[in-house]
Amino acid sequence: MLPKVAIVGRPNVGKSSLFNRILGERLSITDDTPGVTRDRIYAKANWLSQEFYIIDTGGIEIKDAPFQVEIRAQVEIALKEADIIIFVVDCRSQLTDDDNLIAKMLYKSKKDVILAVNKVDDQKFKDNIYDFYALGFNELFPISTTHGIGIGDLLDEVIKHFNNINNTDSDDSIKFSLIGRPNVGKSSLVNAILMEDRVIVSNIEGTTRDAIDEGFEYEGDKYTIIDTAGLKKRGKIYENLDKYAQIRTIDAIIRSDVVVLVLDASTGVIEQDTHIGQYIEQYNKPCIIVVNKWDLIKKETNTMQEFERDIRDKFKYLDYAPIVFLSALTKGRIKTLYPMLKLTYEAYRRRIQTSTLNDVVLDAYQMNLPSFFNGGKLKIYYATQIGILPPTFAIFVNDENYLHFSYKRYLENQIRKNFDFFATPIKLEFRRRD
Repeated sequence: MLPKVAIVGRPNVGKSSLFNRILGERLSITDDTPGVTRDRIYAKANWLSQEFYIIDTGGIEIKDAPFQVEIRAQVEIALKEADIIIFVVDCRSQLTDDDNLIAKMLYKSKKDVILAVNKVDDQKFKDNIYDFYALGFNELFPISTTHGIGIGDLLDEVIKHFNNINNTDSDDSIKFSLIGRPNVGKSSLVNAILMEDRVIVSNIEGTTRDAIDEGFEYEGDKYTIIDTAGLKKRGKIYENLDKYAQIRTIDAIIRSDVVVLVLDASTGVIEQDTHIGQYIEQYNKPCIIVVNKWDLIKKETNTMQEFERDIRDKFKYLDYAPIVFLSALTKGRIKTLYPMLKLTYEAYRRRIQTSTLNDVVLDAYQMNLPSFFNGGKLKIYYATQIGILPPTFAIFVNDENYLHFSYKRYLENQIRKNFDFFATPIKLEFRRRD
């Protein structure tokens, strides 16, 4: 396992800014509003060829602020997991009671702690640095996350603590993201899958603001689950936080091997669900549609079939996606998700031998010759697979202008049926043979 470094501190001292500075990208949400980061956020970082995991956490404070109990629980988990802790304080505000509270937590953890005094770019506050020696930690590093001051020295010190820790890591897991509108139960589903309180669950819309990666194993197979903030309609994205959430959700889709679109059985499919589904189509990702809160539905003879018909009618562009009905709350039918993930992952990466592919494509062509279209008739010469993720095929023809969209759909269905391209989109590129 790679070493783990947790970043802790009270709200608004620059923890997420340090996290992003170390990564060189905006992965954790930063904002002037205290308490923006609520869950613990993981990412892989690299310094001087040394790889490690960096963990961002929510801000701890004494006062009874919203989500403070849950945030502390998340921080405590991060402290248990971490090998090294970076304790971030703010030199502009001097030492606070919250800083002393956190210091006591860190003493109890018995982990190596490196004290980072942030916001030293303003000269008039530099003398405040020395106040923080009162916290009792031996190592103190002045930094500015805004200007990058002192970050290299801080990381040099961090990796000194990594002696005898194996830094090899082979990530061959199936990565899947959970996306959907707010309050459909994505966080509850994460917790049900991981069987722990990995993310904060609340009935308040928008509780999850950051995307979260977590690895786990099930029946010998490795998975990485990516939870995301609920997406709002484009016209309602006013706040920076919501803009970040949208960007992060799209990033999660791009990084995923499989995208799980979560719907709420109690409300049925609404327009916002179909809008979110279009992101999956846009990025050519395999998809599993999960109908959550199935325990809330009064069942009759054809309830599931009727719900499925409604989904198929409203998600015509995701007609390849299987549908799973489950309940995150009761954990009912959760296990049905895993075989779907495996089959989808395998199909997304599947390669077909050229000879076998041509047998199927040319047989389909002979059985159903194309009609006259756009001034001529399409003739197919041969086909070959040119890529995966998603499976992509080049079909060489006399003139691609003679191709009617319905015939393209026919060939796609024949390839999908014969090679069991389960839950994944496939791409056909028609090329004129020279």
